[in-house]
Amino acid sequence: MENLENKKDLTNENIVHICKNGIQYLQFRKLLEYKDILTHAYSIGKENFRTNKGKDKPIDDIEYKNSMYNYRKLCDAIGCNFNNLIKPIQRHTNQVKIVEKKINKDKPDINLIQYEDLDGIITSKKDLVLASTNADCILFLFFDPIKKVIANVHSGWRGTSMQISVETIKKMKTLGCMPENIICCIMPSIRKCHFEVKEDVKNIFYNQCRNMKELNEIITKDDKGETWFVDTVKINQILLKKEGLKEENIIDSGICSVCNSDLIHSYRVEKQNFSLATAIISLI
Repeated sequence: MENLENKKDLTNENIVHICKNGIQYLQFRKLLEYKDILTHAYSIGKENFRTNKGKDKPIDDIEYKNSMYNYRKLCDAIGCNFNNLIKPIQRHTNQVKIVEKKINKDKPDINLIQYEDLDGIITSKKDLVLASTNADCILFLFFDPIKKVIANVHSGWRGTSMQISVETIKKMKTLGCMPENIICCIMPSIRKCHFEVKEDVKNIFYNQCRNMKELNEIITKDDKGETWFVDTVKINQILLKKEGLKEENIIDSGICSVCNSDLIHSYRVEKQNFSLATAIISLI
């Protein structure tokens, strides 16, 4: 493992910052308690993990190959099989799917129509490597250590407004999971300090959260009263507790992607040429 001396270290009470095999990533201390049955990581640094640009914007071959190389390096670093990678085509939906097996035999399941318009995947099967990507949006890694079920979920502000985190818990319950056993880890994402929105988006969250006692903490006006700041992480924490997750099992990295854009990809900082980070998780 490489020394982080003289480099920025994002380690805190919930996460450890690791540099290994030429790639940097974060791991959650809580999930490391189960390293005999689970491996996971959230990529940091300037590597790009983009594999798709949208229905009308095919990815450049060189960018795709570079992303595949980066995925392989990250998988190798944490000890999971790159060829077992499964990556949905994220579209800011609240759709979550249970995955039982791979489709491709000898290469990752990437850019497949079977994973179109999905923003969350769940499995109880060993060795399937679930992946998601972000550049400011929230990514969740879920793990039930009793039933040995994992989920990897992308929740942008649209996904949060459509409660994809709640949909994930409902799907995990169909596999026998009990909410009080589920651990949810929240990756680096844009935080309230930088999630500044106009009235149309503010109203979506106001209508969603109007009955929450924490409403005045979740949504605040800027000094000029022309825009608002919204705490989407807090919204999801409240939703998950309402679904039955224990507060101590909802573990936040506490890291803002905008504040740390030197190490974490941020759409708001990088603009149209933004790159993507990834979160991966696998039962082993």
